[in-house]
Amino acid sequence: MTTHPFILQTSNARERMKSAWLFACRFLELGKSVKVSVSECKTTRTLEQNSKMWAMLGDVADQVQWFVDGKLEWLDPEEWKDIFTAALKKHQRVSAGIDGGFVILGARTSRMTIGEMGDLIELVYAFGADPKHPVAWTEPMREAA
Repeated sequence: MTTHPFILQTSNARERMKSAWLFACRFLELGKSVKVSVSECKTTRTLEQNSKMWAMLGDVADQVQWFVDGKLEWLDPEEWKDIFTAALKKHQRVSAGIDGGFVILGARTSRMTIGEMGDLIELVYAFGADPKHPVAWTEPMREAA
């Protein structure tokens, strides 16, 4: 069975519903049956949230060293993203590395909802507010979308 999702938002609900109905009618005209279901759509993070997250991760990467393999190192923004997403989940999945060591399997920010991404941004703000590793943000603090 092939599915064709039609995501409805306040701004486009009537037009998208009309398109979905016409699409279903084409199947009915071909003698095929159609199943229509309605479910909540968890909208993923916004582009603004994503941009903000990367700016913040860049600030942390430029200003904070972190312990890796027992010594302080500068990490890149991608590595900081892994640290923060693992902290947000509060449960880390750990895999054995191919040639030894361990790999922590983190959450994908691209799959986060708007609320989850807001929580991640707040977590990064809280981290940077800690006097042990203060971070001066390059952009003004504002509400996460």
